[in-house]
Amino acid sequence: MFRERVPKILIISSDTGGGHRSAAAAIVAGVQKFFQGDSYAVRVVRAIEESYQGTKKLVKLYNWLLRNKQHWMKYLYWAVNRFRPETREFFYKRTVGYVSDLFERWCPHVVVSVHPLTQHAIARVLKELGLADKIPLITVVTDPYYGFWRGWACDDVRLYLVASEEARQQLIDYGIAPERIKISGMPVHPKFQFSDDLAARAARSALGLDPSKFTVFINAGWAGGGNIPRIYRELARADLNVQAIFLAGNNKELRLEAEKIAAKAKFPIKVIGYSENIEKLMSAASVMVSKLGGLSTFEAFTCRVPIIADATTEPMPQEAGAANMIIRRGAGVLLSQTADIVPVVRRMLDDTKHYAALRAAAFAMAIPNATRNIVDEITSLIPLPVMAREEPVLVDAQTL
Repeated sequence: MFRERVPKILIISSDTGGGHRSAAAAIVAGVQKFFQGDSYAVRVVRAIEESYQGTKKLVKLYNWLLRNKQHWMKYLYWAVNRFRPETREFFYKRTVGYVSDLFERWCPHVVVSVHPLTQHAIARVLKELGLADKIPLITVVTDPYYGFWRGWACDDVRLYLVASEEARQQLIDYGIAPERIKISGMPVHPKFQFSDDLAARAARSALGLDPSKFTVFINAGWAGGGNIPRIYRELARADLNVQAIFLAGNNKELRLEAEKIAAKAKFPIKVIGYSENIEKLMSAASVMVSKLGGLSTFEAFTCRVPIIADATTEPMPQEAGAANMIIRRGAGVLLSQTADIVPVVRRMLDDTKHYAALRAAAFAMAIPNATRNIVDEITSLIPLPVMAREEPVLVDAQTL
């Protein structure tokens, strides 16, 4: 049982892709790391999946499209922005019981949303329970640049934390008052850190790879799919003086297929399924091949790893801003055709100045102390009487 004065933070997330899950984990880790001498209890819930069977099926559909039909995602984006399911009475009536029970069971002192389809229902329940003035609702926007989901904008959110001026402007254009928006950076888990040459060599050795060889990290994402498998197959056919890591994510069939391809490749390839230790793969990487996920992009930048970004399918609107920024700042390369992967990697190998510039630009894209800034803002909104504790206890962090 929790003592009355222990501040409780409730984080609302969803497993639609891996970014929101990573954002929630980063905030939990940030609370644990930066407030070790204080008492905080943290809960993370997957509200969309847990609240109603219908929305759970929609999450499965989203991940299926992400894995198998990436070129259809733009139509899903249009439909969600057009019909606004997060504001519909149909879904609210079917999820209100879950949300109300969540508050009554755990009574958080602050609620943090890291998903664009959750804060509307949360805000309405807070009002109906008479708690809107007592429990602050904070939204950490995990899309870093202009062009993201309209669902992020909710008039009842007390504070918005965004990654960039572009994201701030998007919220303003959606009608959010500027004084409720702060630029804090992206919630990157503290375990992602820059690896010097010694640490990179150790990470490669731990994976059974050559510690001194240029290493391509091919990241198929949490769902494990999209266009990345095609890019991987193209790269694996090449005669290059490299080695590679292929992350298949939550896709067992893809992992088996990747292992068969690796067995025939002309260079060593380490195939991995789902992993909770992506920071170790980032440490070993010289470059990451990936779709333009907001969190994974900034995780790579924090580790000073440039990106070869999949643009073989037109990026979704919330990803287009990241694509433009990467090119403008010189932190990576956009891959417009699958066949381009080999010459792009070969140039990094042959042109050391080109690769060094990419690496420096990637590190310059990282936002120092972002996670610390985010948890500072969250904890600052916990009511002062709650914070007046007599003695600290261990941080408790769980997923309901």
